[in-house]
Amino acid sequence: MFGSYFEEVERICGRMDQRPVEEMIEVFLRAYEEGRRIFFFGNGGSAATASHFCEDLGKGTLPATEAGRRIKAISLTDNTPYITAWANDEGYEVVFEQQLANLAESGDVAVAISGSGNSPNVLRATDYANKNGLFTIGMTGYDGGKLGKMVKINVHVPSFDMGLVEGVHLLLVHYVVDRVREKLAR
Repeated sequence: MFGSYFEEVERICGRMDQRPVEEMIEVFLRAYEEGRRIFFFGNGGSAATASHFCEDLGKGTLPATEAGRRIKAISLTDNTPYITAWANDEGYEVVFEQQLANLAESGDVAVAISGSGNSPNVLRATDYANKNGLFTIGMTGYDGGKLGKMVKINVHVPSFDMGLVEGVHLLLVHYVVDRVREKLAR
């Protein structure tokens, strides 16, 4: 059982298109060079991945960036009072969109994470990002859902098992952060 789980993770990773992952790394490096912000958001396990990605990208690249600029990574999943105020007053579907409206500028990057690719608040925030000049990246599973079709880069995990999708998303977080750190150290 233990071994078969990791064999399935390996099969899923082997079926992934690697180009979007490498493109995401290049977008993050360009955002760093241009002083742009990178926003992360998602629900449930994807919210945890958004927070984790933000922390690792912002802090985990410091040995390479400490003397100069830093990567401006912001998780929209971490401001509980803001999220609950918008959810209570206007509805949960606007909690990420409204944060982007307050914080984002054209040229920034929005990373939308959704295992199904169909979370209404993630789709709404991504639509806002597209309409306001942000570069959009999706991290999806299942068949990519609506999100996979509306982002400029879709990092798609080809599985209908949410636990495996979320697990591979976390593996990708560490891979991407390691690659960004390596490239910044050059």
